[in-house]
Parts: sequence; C-alpha cells; structure tokens
Amino acid sequence: MYPKLSETIDYIKSSTINKSRKEILQPLIDYIKQNKNLPTNINFICTHNSRRSHLCQIWAQVAADFYGIAEVNCFSGGTEETELFPKVAATLREQGFEIEKISSQSNPVYGIKFGENNLPIIGFSKKYDHFFNPASRFVAIMTCSQADVGCPFIAGAEKRIPITFEDPKISDGLPNQHEVYTNRSLEIASEMFYVFSQIKK
Repeated sequence: MYPKLSETIDYIKSSTINKSRKEILQPLIDYIKQNKNLPTNINFICTHNSRRSHLCQIWAQVAADFYGIAEVNCFSGGTEETELFPKVAATLREQGFEIEKISSQSNPVYGIKFGENNLPIIGFSKKYDHFFNPASRFVAIMTCSQADVGCPFIAGAEKRIPITFEDPKISDGLPNQHEVYTNRSLEIASEMFYVFSQIKK
C-alpha cells in the first residue's frame, strides 16, 4: 500500500459501524463466505456509475487485498453511462491512491493504483451489463435506492443486495463539497473494510 493510503486505512479501521448498518452488510459477508476460495465477483451498481458505485468498487477491492481474501474481483456499473465524476478521483488521490487518466474523452478512463506492485483498478462509467463486467455468477450490490427500484432484474446475478449510501452529488457547487465527498468515501471505505474483516472469522 502507498504510505498515505496506509494512514487512511488506519483511520477507517478505527471507525465504528453501527448495528443497523452491520445488519445491512451481513448478506454480503455471508455471500463472500459461501464463495470462499472460489472466484467471487461483486458488481456495485448505481444509477450513473459516477460516484458511489466507483467508491464501493475501489474500496472493496482494496479491503479484499488488505485482508488477504483471494479470488475477489470487484466491478461497478450503472443503469446508464455517464462519467466517473472528477471529484471522486480527486478525493481518492487525497486519501492515498495514485490515479492516472488513461484517456480524455467525454467518459475518461482512469487507472487507479493502491500499491506500487498492484494491478490498477480501471475506472470509467459503464452500464452494469457492459462487457467489462461479469455476465453471470456475481452478486449485484445496489448502492442507491434509485437503481434498486429502477432495475428490478439484473441478468446473470446470483444474488442482489441493497447497500445504499447518500449521494455526495447533493453537495456539488456548495461550500461543503470537499467535506461531503471526503466523508462519503471514508464511510464507504469503513463499511467495506468491516465486510472483509469478517470473512476469516
């Protein structure tokens, strides 16, 4: 792990997850445990695949690596394609990731690394059924209520679990944007680290 990212992880590991959120996270823990030592594909799905779903994908992949949970592959998608919102990339950089924009089209592609020798996570906005994502044998994690309601059927998913977060988009253009994005990323990170900390127990 990069040093700054290790500092962020030390901080989030000290966070407390309340009982109601633990209950929401338990089905994902159970799914990963059932697939232990087998390939486990997790597709985090939101409406635009621009903010929450990417934060979940990235932090879940880091948490799996941190706790040595092998054969976990994290993906993200939306019910429609937009772009990875630049403030998400900026927030992750501040928290210790190395991020490089690989392409500069209207829907940029980012390489997101959490360690010098780790393969980069590829981040860009796409629909949940994009060829970049698994077509079958995956768990669909609905990270926003709009996607959960608007997408009643996810083809290929073995299981569907709602784990929703408030959209940091509500702060766009406001003085508290930086604080909101920072806190949402840390909240998601804390919960993903909690999930993977439970797998070996």
